[in-house]
Amino acid sequence: MNDSVFLKIRNLEKFFGQVRAVEDISLEVPRGEFLTFLGPSGSGKSTTLYMLAGFLEPSKGDIRLEGRSILGLPSHKRNIGMVFQRYTLFMHLSVGENIAFPLRVRRRSAKEIHARVDEMLALVRLEGFRDRMPAALSGGQQQRVALARALAYDPPILLMDEPLSALDKKLREEIQTEIKRVHQQTGVTILYVTHDQEEALRLSDRIALFNNGRIEQIGSGIELYNNPITRFSATFMGNSNFLQMKAENLRSGRADARFPDGTLIAKVPVHGLADGVGDGVLMVRPENIRIQPEAAAAGLPATINDVTFLGDCQLIAARTAWGEEMSIRSPLSNSGHLPLQPGDKVRLTWQNVGSYLFL
Repeated sequence: MNDSVFLKIRNLEKFFGQVRAVEDISLEVPRGEFLTFLGPSGSGKSTTLYMLAGFLEPSKGDIRLEGRSILGLPSHKRNIGMVFQRYTLFMHLSVGENIAFPLRVRRRSAKEIHARVDEMLALVRLEGFRDRMPAALSGGQQQRVALARALAYDPPILLMDEPLSALDKKLREEIQTEIKRVHQQTGVTILYVTHDQEEALRLSDRIALFNNGRIEQIGSGIELYNNPITRFSATFMGNSNFLQMKAENLRSGRADARFPDGTLIAKVPVHGLADGVGDGVLMVRPENIRIQPEAAAAGLPATINDVTFLGDCQLIAARTAWGEEMSIRSPLSNSGHLPLQPGDKVRLTWQNVGSYLFL
């Protein structure tokens, strides 16, 4: 790591008694990036964010912002913006007074405060709301005010802890679009916590996937989805089928996958195998599977269990010859001998790109 990195997190750990909540987190974040901490509840993502904010003291490690350690600085002196899950607005203050609050604390002039409040209201598209009280706003509008307040004093980093989880799906998608627009307009560095993979994919430049207090994998959404390096990554990032098989003939990071009925698929990319053979699972995404007639020369034999029409595609449940359930998301043009019916015998094929063996 080098000191020119905007935000550097090195070997960060946090214990609560004997329980290690965060283990050996190291990250480099360039200025202006939108980085999302994604993972299930209890995976350490919010704890890591709170250590960055100064609400929790690390048990070990260092956090450096623009080359200087911020450990030991209280949260109010770190000059970091924060948006919480709950809106945390001052209910006795108007929208404008809420946005102005961090500027008054920093003793900005009345003229500067007035202009900055106008600027922030325009940024979050709440012009004309300056004199409204928070209780008169919708949940989405309140969260926009919280965002404007957090950005009012131009912090170098904005931390957001599941800010949309209290909103319904439609409103959540609307505010996601607003957050992305605000990020593009301001260029502020954002570290964002969510357990929602779709939200992470929609918003992020990169995603740090947390599991059991560690970062399981980090990369762009496309990288995590198309090239998961662990079974947890493959499971958490999208839907996957996992088929029992035995790996044979490991060479150059690829192996042949032999299924219980004897079917062989050659040269599948491998994660986690040290020697030439072993039991494991093959991961294949539902949308990558193609359905062929039973008479086709190649493919995995299967029986159709159920077909659900979803407009532009069909969601198909199938069972392999040895009894494993599979999910297939098939565009109508790729569904072979339409219409498919429960009980139909078919063969399933897919490209090895995007499929992996985990052993």
